Amino acid sequence: MLNTNSVTKFLLLGVTDIQELQPFLFVVFLTIYFISVAGNGAILMIVISDPRLHSPMYFFLGNLSCLDICYSTVTLPKMLQNFLSTHKAISFLGCISQLHFFHFLGGTEAMLLAVMVFDRFVAICKPLCYTVVMNPQLCTQMAITIWTIGFFHALLHSVMTSRLNFCGSNCIHHFFCDVKPLLKLACGNTELNQWLLSTVTGTIAMGSFFLTFLSYFYIITHLFFKTHSFGMLHKALSTCASHFMVVILFYATVLFTYIHPASGTSMD
Repeated sequence: MLNTNSVTKFLLLGVTDIQELQPFLFVVFLTIYFISVAGNGAILMIVISDPRLHSPMYFFLGNLSCLDICYSTVTLPKMLQNFLSTHKAISFLGCISQLHFFHFLGGTEAMLLAVMVFDRFVAICKPLCYTVVMNPQLCTQMAITIWTIGFFHALLHSVMTSRLNFCGSNCIHHFFCDVKPLLKLACGNTELNQWLLSTVTGTIAMGSFFLTFLSYFYIITHLFFKTHSFGMLHKALSTCASHFMVVILFYATVLFTYIHPASGTSMD
């Protein structure tokens, strides 16, 4: 049930209030958005159209590309619009929808990255069992499971946030609608919302990170202590390098978004 208070829209104050920087930032983020959509779209189309790529690794890569397209589309179009407009408002329903899809896709991506490195762990450490363990049925079940968990995890936040009362300022000191900035504007008790954010979201994020770290630990241990061929070592490491970079970028972005603002004024 949505709230029934007087706040019907919020103002997204964005990355900076320096007007001279707005056109430059628009060009930068528009370029990033187009590159992201075009690159991930190309990967998705190639994976779908080429039968030789219908394997577990590329199945999950296709899921990741789809996620990244949707993930960037949740926040960037509205942010780009705000760069060129003095009207930076977003409706209450639009704000809750943005919050929902951001956490839905973000939580799903964290779990998907953990599943992808597990796939590499089986391929490198248990190659003889790979086709048995990572069979199409299991891959499909894992994909459905993480998308479902991500959706209901986000639904908790969107429903509980929509039930809050917002009777004061409607200015969000952020470039998109997220739980933490909205909780700062709420008038009532937000302890349950804070608990959901720290416990449920924290469990998904830290659990996914731990599983990712654990899989990489076993892969590295296996490669350096049980692999005596430099060629095999190089090949195995090269298959993990791109995924490892994605993991670093993903968690670095999470840390920047949720840790860095606490020391600044962007989300005060």
